[in-house]
Amino acid sequence: MVKPLTFKGDKKSSKKRKRPDTTADSLNPTNDAPSTDLTTTTPAPAPPADPSDDDTWVTADTPADITGPIVLVLPTTPPTALSSDANGKVFTLPLENMLNSDPSTAEPHDVRQVWVATRIAGTDGHSFKGHHGRYLSCDKFGVLSATREAISPEETFQCVAVPEYGGGAFGVQTQREGFVAAEEGGKGTVEVRGDAEGMAFKSTLRVRMQARFKPRVKRNREEKAREKVSRKELEEVVGRRLEEGEVKTLKRARKEGNYHEALLDVKVKSKHDKFA
Repeated sequence: MVKPLTFKGDKKSSKKRKRPDTTADSLNPTNDAPSTDLTTTTPAPAPPADPSDDDTWVTADTPADITGPIVLVLPTTPPTALSSDANGKVFTLPLENMLNSDPSTAEPHDVRQVWVATRIAGTDGHSFKGHHGRYLSCDKFGVLSATREAISPEETFQCVAVPEYGGGAFGVQTQREGFVAAEEGGKGTVEVRGDAEGMAFKSTLRVRMQARFKPRVKRNREEKAREKVSRKELEEVVGRRLEEGEVKTLKRARKEGNYHEALLDVKVKSKHDKFA
């Protein structure tokens, strides 16, 4: 389940609760002079952040990375994002959250800039669902819209890596082999279509995504979870108290992926010790 998106500058909501009376009289009912002693109370440390809640935005490196909430950054000046309104009209919207106008650092500031990417089962294609629950589509004339509630070939796109334009650059190709591209006109106008022929700079997009959906990040998180095991848990599996060296061996085995073999060795040793 995709969690609600948050943007830079949003104020975090907090539950209302009754505040204690903090007037001077309530804090010092005897009206004594306030103490000048140094307060030595140490605040409690903040709980560690849950990696599954990592909503920072990173660049997709390969087509396989592209999943979850994404922003399709177009090569315009200034950088814009492929966007859709509630009626399914597709347009470009300037990006505001960037470092030094670098599109590779872009983050969305408007939910209309966000699409949810999903790999279509059995294919290399992706679908892109807008904030209003409709899918990005390209018709036979190259016109982009987001009004369909189901996926057909017109709602299917191939993300093709374009290394010659730098890491994280992709061409988004329709099923009619046209590419999504941005044409800049006069007075800052931008037209975006899905019928560009071949790869060019105007059809090179950057894909920004939330870090917690990137496969490598998820894999590293799962590996760290596997590494965490207590002595008590290991002793329960083996069925006896373990020596310090055995605990280290089993923990290292979980990290390296040969845990079951190491566990069998320890259990065999236990039987040998029993009948020695």
